[in-house]
Amino acid sequence: MMSRLLIGRCLSALATALIPTTLTLAVLRATDDAGALGIVLASELVPMLLLLPVGGVLADRLRPERVALFADLARGLSQAAIAVELLLGLYRLVDLALLSAIAGAAIAFGSPAVPRLVVAVVPGPARLRMNARIGVVTSLSSVAAPAIAGTVTVAAGPGWAAGLTAVLFAGSALTLGGIRTSTARAVEGYQGAEKGPRGQNVAARGAGGGESLRGQSVVAQGAAGVAANRGLESPEAKGRGTFSAFGRDLGHGWREIRQRPWFLACVFGHGVWHFVAGLFLTLAPVTVVQDLGGETSWMVIVQSGTVGMVLGVFAAPRLPIRRPLALIQVGAAAYLLPMVALAIPGPVAVLAGAYFLAMFGLGVLIPLWETVVAEEIPEGALGRVRSFDTLISFASRPFGLAVAAPLAGLTGVTALAVVGGVLVAAANLMAMAWSPTTSDPNARRRDNADGARSLRLGRKRPIA
Repeated sequence: MMSRLLIGRCLSALATALIPTTLTLAVLRATDDAGALGIVLASELVPMLLLLPVGGVLADRLRPERVALFADLARGLSQAAIAVELLLGLYRLVDLALLSAIAGAAIAFGSPAVPRLVVAVVPGPARLRMNARIGVVTSLSSVAAPAIAGTVTVAAGPGWAAGLTAVLFAGSALTLGGIRTSTARAVEGYQGAEKGPRGQNVAARGAGGGESLRGQSVVAQGAAGVAANRGLESPEAKGRGTFSAFGRDLGHGWREIRQRPWFLACVFGHGVWHFVAGLFLTLAPVTVVQDLGGETSWMVIVQSGTVGMVLGVFAAPRLPIRRPLALIQVGAAAYLLPMVALAIPGPVAVLAGAYFLAMFGLGVLIPLWETVVAEEIPEGALGRVRSFDTLISFASRPFGLAVAAPLAGLTGVTALAVVGGVLVAAANLMAMAWSPTTSDPNARRRDNADGARSLRLGRKRPIA
C-alpha cells in the first residue's frame, strides 16, 4: 500500500508541475496578450480557493483514497480535453480557462484528502520518512517538469504535453484505485472529531492510536431515526439539512483549529512566508537580471534554491529533533536571509547562498509539518484543518506577487526587502511562543491514553 501511495503521489506531482508551463506555452501560441495568460492561469486558482473548505469537509466525510482518485480522474479528463483541443489547432482561450477551472476545483477536493490518505496507509513511526519521500518527489518534479513540458511542446506541440499530463493523472488514479482503507475507521475517525450537544467528544483517541466510540447507542439511534424519516422529508427540508450539516462540519473543523493556538500561529507565519516569497520572486529576478549578471545569474540562484530544498527534505528524517515545531519555524524564518541579500544587493554568490539556506529550511519544514499536523489533529478533522492551512498558503503567494511591484515603486526595493525579511522572521519566530514545550515521543505515547480528556479541556498535547 505504501508503495502504491508513493508512486501515485509521484505521478500526480509530476503531472501537476507540467500544467503551468504547458498552459503558458499554449496561450502564448494563441496570443501575445499577457492579460489572457493571467486569466487562464487565474482560472485554476480562483475555484480552488473558493472550494477548499468544501473539499476539506468531503475529505473528512469520505474515504480519502476515493476522493484522491476522483480528483485525479477529473484533472486527467480536463487535461485530455485540453490536449484534444490543442491537437485540433483550436486554441480557444475560453475553453482553456473553463477546463483550468475544472482542474482547480479538483485540486480543492483532492488536496485535503492526501494527508488523511497518508495517515490511513502509513503507520505512525514511518510517516516522517514517507512525507520526506513525497517532498523529494514533489521538489524534483517542480524542477524537471518545466524542461519536460518545454521539450515536448517544442518537439511536438503543447497538445502532446497536455496529453502526457492526462496520462500521468490517469496512472495516478489507477495506482490510488488499488489502495484500500478501512471504511469503519474512516467513519469512526470522522465521528471522533465531532462534538456532542454540550461540547463533548463523541469519540476519543485510545491508547492504541485508533478511535474508541462513546455513546454508540445514541449515534445508532440517531442514524436509525434519520434513515426512517428520510423518505418523509421534502426536498426543501433535505436541502436545508444538507447546508446545516455542512455549516456544522465547518464549525467543528474551526473548533479543532481554535483549540490549538500553536497551529494558528504557525499557519499565520507560513502565510507570511508565502507572501514574502511572492515579493522575492517578483523583485529578485528584475534586480539580478539588470544589475547582477543577467539571466544566467538568476538561473544559478534558482537552481541553488532547488538543491537546498531537496537536501533539506532528505535531511529532515535524519536529524536528531527534539522540538520539531521550533525547527519548523526557524526553517521558515530563514527566508530573512535572501531578503537581506536582495536589499544589499550582494554578489550573486551571496544571494545564491542565502537562497540555498532559505530553501533548505523549507525542505526541512515540509515533511516535519505534514507529520506533526497528522499526529496532533484528530483524523476525522484532518481534511478540514488542512484545507484551512492550504487556503492561507495558496492565497498569500499570489497576493505577494501582485503587490510586489507597486510596493517597490512606493518604498524602493531595498526598504521593501528589509521589511519583508523582518516580517517573515518575526511572524515565524513569534509562533514558537505557542509551541508546546514537551517534546518527548515517549511522553506523547503516554499522553495518548488521555487524548480525549485533553481535547475536551482544551489542553495542548505534546509534539514529538
